[in-house]
Amino acid sequence: MLKAMTLAVLLALSGIAPAAAQQSYGTSLSLEHAKKILAAAEAEAIKNNWQSVIAIVDATGHLQLLSRMDNAPYGSIKIAIGKAEAAFNFRMSTKLLQDRVNSGTAMHLLSSGATLIEGGLPLVVNSKVVGAIGVSGGTTSQDAQVAKAGLDALQ
Repeated sequence: MLKAMTLAVLLALSGIAPAAAQQSYGTSLSLEHAKKILAAAEAEAIKNNWQSVIAIVDATGHLQLLSRMDNAPYGSIKIAIGKAEAAFNFRMSTKLLQDRVNSGTAMHLLSSGATLIEGGLPLVVNSKVVGAIGVSGGTTSQDAQVAKAGLDALQ
């Protein structure tokens, strides 16, 4: 009981939610599922007239799909991939990572080389991280909205 309470306190102080800490890596999504996620994210960007780059990494953290919409900035390609990789590697949203750095509770993340900017989400199935999506090209909140639409297609 004391160990469980100690762990809960340490997780609370570190800013990591217990659910995120319990997630482990799973089997990669099929290409068909990745395409559905990408299509849903693209549809959200098109609906809002945003030019986005959308990256999906598999359960090894490697790029599985990439879409650069017409007129999306070329510089957003590396950023979208970086957001997806960061969400996968840390098994949490890049918004949470960004907030932790901004609050000063996780300055060590700056040395990781990760893209710690809102717009990356882990793809979780049955509490297993099976990949991640990263979006770039708009504001960070627009990127997050597009990524969330992709994530919702997984449900």
